[in-house]
Amino acid sequence: MTARIGQLVPLLKLRIGFAIAASALAGMAVAEGPAPSPLQAAGLALAVLGGAGAAGAFNHYFERDTDRYMTRTRQRPFANGTLSDSRWWVVSFALLLAASVALAVVSSGPIAALYVFLGAATYGLVYTVWLKRRTAWNIVVGGLAGSFAVLAGAAAVDPTPQLVPIILAIVLFLWTPPHFWSLAAARRDDYKAARVPMLPIVMPERIWTLAIVVHTAALVGLSLLLLGFGLGPIYGVCAATGGSYFLWCTIQLYREPSRDRAMASFKASLIQLLLLVVGVVADTMVT
Repeated sequence: MTARIGQLVPLLKLRIGFAIAASALAGMAVAEGPAPSPLQAAGLALAVLGGAGAAGAFNHYFERDTDRYMTRTRQRPFANGTLSDSRWWVVSFALLLAASVALAVVSSGPIAALYVFLGAATYGLVYTVWLKRRTAWNIVVGGLAGSFAVLAGAAAVDPTPQLVPIILAIVLFLWTPPHFWSLAAARRDDYKAARVPMLPIVMPERIWTLAIVVHTAALVGLSLLLLGFGLGPIYGVCAATGGSYFLWCTIQLYREPSRDRAMASFKASLIQLLLLVVGVVADTMVT
């Protein structure tokens, strides 16, 4: 039983799922309107986690062949043969997504549920099936998955689009490419072996490192812009600390495009996202 439960973490990509669910809560926190009850907030977070998990599991299933070529992914359950490649798995992932969307409807309304569905569909179908093996700009569109989570959280408060959640969603959209490009640069041999055309694999160093710096600078600047729309000093300290560290790491990567610098940039992106979400939630709780 413990082994089976342990398989769920990589299969459903729960670590990424928790980050996406936290982004939904951040969108809920910055939206103007009556705050949802704790039960409603938990329901939406669980719905987002389920939707992200369904998309992540489908990603594992669809990429089971190429995953075997990558050191980072060859031990995933479908890649190493722990789980069969039966098409019934796809049905089970679709059912999980359907249940997650239904939970979102009940807890947060149809607009929030639509965003939950769009986030999962973007990652599972648009990114994984359509773009990932076809274009070096695949993850730019794939970044919409996290953005939809922010919009789902905001829609749980008020289904009418609001400026602050939209800005935060754009920040998440800009965050995803430098995050994954940094990982691809650090693991470029894996991506070459799997023939996945990530930007650091197919472009010269000066181009992909500059793309990382530009995306990071844009997201840091946009995240600080939120200080002019009601977010206070707690958020400001978190956004400035995480953003400046992430940007500094990307500049170092531009100056020295090594695997170590790329991994440092990747880790800095995680720190930046964590501080951003914590800053949003903490700031709105005390104001």
